[in-house]
Amino acid sequence: LRESMLPHQGGWSLSEAILTAGQATADNQPAGLAEIQYMLRVPTIAMAETVSAALDRNAAAAAAMTGCRWERHWVCKSRPGLANHAIARVVWEAMESRGAPVWDEAAKTVARDIQVTLGLDPMDDPFIPEMSRLIDPEAAEAILRQDLPPSQTHSTSDDYTDMCWHAPTARFYVARPALRAPSGYAYPAWVMNALGGIRATIDPMVERAAEVLALSALRLIEDTAARDAAWAEFESRTGGGVGGKLWCPPQCDYDPPVHFRWPEYVTTPRGRDWWIPSTMPGA
Repeated sequence: LRESMLPHQGGWSLSEAILTAGQATADNQPAGLAEIQYMLRVPTIAMAETVSAALDRNAAAAAAMTGCRWERHWVCKSRPGLANHAIARVVWEAMESRGAPVWDEAAKTVARDIQVTLGLDPMDDPFIPEMSRLIDPEAAEAILRQDLPPSQTHSTSDDYTDMCWHAPTARFYVARPALRAPSGYAYPAWVMNALGGIRATIDPMVERAAEVLALSALRLIEDTAARDAAWAEFESRTGGGVGGKLWCPPQCDYDPPVHFRWPEYVTTPRGRDWWIPSTMPGA
């Protein structure tokens, strides 16, 4: 069904998770409630609406076949990003000023310890070289667009993009620690989590990102011309600023998702565990 929702091109994805099903109910006593959650990333609102309509049809068909009723609840919707080259230049100049993050010998020692733990030979330079290189925004976008059709103006979706419609916004990336791998080898998932939780390996990224944010903010506070250029571009792209003729309003056409259940942690004779209590009306 997923393959027939949208064309096989561009950057879009649809993931799902079954949150509630039969759980511990006996197989001859069907559960009274089943839940499936979808996570959709698409570059345009029109594509999102197309997929949403297809999911609605699927739900209606499944309910009709089983004598059930169905409901759709939204948890979150976001808008596509809005470019602002003027503020992006300010941020890029701040990045050029500070340079890429640098991982010292203490960080490399941690990385080598991980490699040894995994039975690998420790490397003199265990981190991938791209982490400590700056790449100009136009060059980075050219690489990204190699895998996108020419007609696609946005890469995918995210949450920060909602901010773009209320003030000039730039997004920048600072590398997080990642290890070189021997040919044909893939590190287990815990390695990324470990590198992101050890000060020696994660602090260089966090500190450099903080410096870039601070420098960019100070520049915008002090540089009237840069600030005016960013705001002028924002007003041009939105057709007059917030509420302008090209402005995209918040996609808040659904009830706030405040009634959904949170896991409840309990202690039983079996030990500490968790369950999802019934708090929704009719659940």
